[in-house]
Amino acid sequence: MSRQNILVYIKQLNRPVFTTSEVMALSGKSPSTITQSLNYLQKQGLLIKVQRGIWAEADSRISPYSIIPFLTPRHRAYVSFVSALHLHGMIEQIPQVITLASTSHTRTVYTKMGTFAIHQIAPQFFKGFDWYHGDGNFLIAQPEKALVDSLYLSAHKKKQFGFFPEMSFPKSFSFARARKWVKCISIPSVRLYVEKKLIELS
Repeated sequence: MSRQNILVYIKQLNRPVFTTSEVMALSGKSPSTITQSLNYLQKQGLLIKVQRGIWAEADSRISPYSIIPFLTPRHRAYVSFVSALHLHGMIEQIPQVITLASTSHTRTVYTKMGTFAIHQIAPQFFKGFDWYHGDGNFLIAQPEKALVDSLYLSAHKKKQFGFFPEMSFPKSFSFARARKWVKCISIPSVRLYVEKKLIELS
């Protein structure tokens, strides 16, 4: 397959991030043919191999957050914890790792676009998020939910999520809304721990 032909299929997807499987489905070509062609385009500097099976156009300004939907294709994931608190302007320090909440198992994913820490939360607690209004097409926790998510993780012996140096609360932040999210925590001991931490911060 020529470089020009495969680029046509990539352009048909109309987004800078895509998967090997998507190009295969459009072209009808074999996995080996598509992989060889994509690797060739990478060597030419036209593509970036984000991770196995995930690619990005090299000539576009891509936010690392744009690849989040591709990291957990069978489970939804949203930006939360310290990453969401930073994007909401509640903490100034830029996290070195992008933190995500998902019902998928906890793990760290290393890519050419950045490092992502996926933290598993209970399905009944997987709520309180919406589409981000800035650059990128990804889901993000509401400010109150991001804080409660962090305290929820700190209750599970992840103490780094319970310490917030120089946190600031915007006028729109509601501790009443945060307390409502705490009530969604099903484990009594965790719920009591988060309630206590939230009182200390308010």
